[in-house]
Amino acid sequence: MPVETELYELLGVPADATEDEIKRAYRKKAKEHHPDKNPNDPEASQKFQEMAAAYEILSDSNKREIYDSYGMEGVAGRGAAAGGPGGMDAADVFEHFFGGSGMNFAFDFGAGSRGSRRRPSSDSIIEYDVTLEDLYNGKSVKMNMEREVVCEPCKGSGTRGNAKPKKCVKCEGKGWTFVHTQVGPSQLATSRAMCSECDGEGEKLKEKDRCKKCKGEKTVKEKTRQEIHIEKGMSDGQRIVLAGAGDQVPGSPPGDVVFVLKLKQHESFERSGNDLLTTVKVTLSEALLGFSRILVTHLDSRGVRVSSPSGKVIKFGDTIVLRGEGMPVYKRSSDKGDLYVVFQIEMPDEVWLQSADRAALERVLPPKKAEVEPKPPVVDEADYEECDIADFGDDEDTWEDEDDEDDFHPGMGEEPECRQQ
Repeated sequence: MPVETELYELLGVPADATEDEIKRAYRKKAKEHHPDKNPNDPEASQKFQEMAAAYEILSDSNKREIYDSYGMEGVAGRGAAAGGPGGMDAADVFEHFFGGSGMNFAFDFGAGSRGSRRRPSSDSIIEYDVTLEDLYNGKSVKMNMEREVVCEPCKGSGTRGNAKPKKCVKCEGKGWTFVHTQVGPSQLATSRAMCSECDGEGEKLKEKDRCKKCKGEKTVKEKTRQEIHIEKGMSDGQRIVLAGAGDQVPGSPPGDVVFVLKLKQHESFERSGNDLLTTVKVTLSEALLGFSRILVTHLDSRGVRVSSPSGKVIKFGDTIVLRGEGMPVYKRSSDKGDLYVVFQIEMPDEVWLQSADRAALERVLPPKKAEVEPKPPVVDEADYEECDIADFGDDEDTWEDEDDEDDFHPGMGEEPECRQQ
């Protein structure tokens, strides 16, 4: 059987029709839909052109063989037959048939034969916000959801009792129609579009024949309660799939519900792979004399005590690593990455300084820096003023080149004369 049968259906012949049967069917259809015989039918011209295009392909044994094997993609030279004999552009086929008529055909058969009739179930993609604590400790979440399920009374047929849908008159049961678009002077492009009358179904139900529960829609909404498990060590962007929990479509397996984890920014920790990074402030005395205290409150609310080595002076920006205190490894939660700690020095404030013995401080603290030697020949006294580093560079755009001749405007004063040296 051919992979596509639309062209045969246009002419009303079976896929195994002989050349004579195709020829007779075309002549009959052409007479029936000729625009001259149907002046009051605005679609007669379109149908006539569709059948002429179909006959051009099916009446040629080579083109028909390609169409039967690969569909319109093969005829257009875009499918599996693109590199084989007879591969050609569909527009060239129709241009050759219609000559200089100004018609430009562009068949677009999309997903294939009558594909619009049975749409596959689609997956539901849901972004779910998580914290770093959730990914560290794991979490189970229950939630109420709503999905489309096949209507039980009509078993997804959409009909009431033994009623049967009727073939759509507009698309003749194909589920699609050709649409003409003006692409240039005396030039039309023809493409395939879903039938607006039957929404691509190829058939329609009378109102009295519709199922009372689904109103002919074939599916109804159902409320469900789902539970997802966020496992330890999961990552930002990782997907949790609930197979078969999505919307249902008659004749197709149900879709999936896919949760995509979206990590919120943490105020204390930063994650990279299985490692964590945090910044800790220590006092000046701790930086100079050492410490032994709970340095970090971890993501599981556990305190982590750290003792600095005796005689070690901590400088601003120094970094230590706590092995095995990072994120749990996904699927191996007993294994963990590392925790990196960056130190900042918290300097004492003016209130502390006023209460301190300045003379005693000067004796124990390192000496102040000596004056610059050799001393510059000129020394200016500058005023001390506190500021915000964000103000740096604010006047960058206010600089002007006083020597720029383009800034001279006649009438704004006389141009200075050149003096003799």
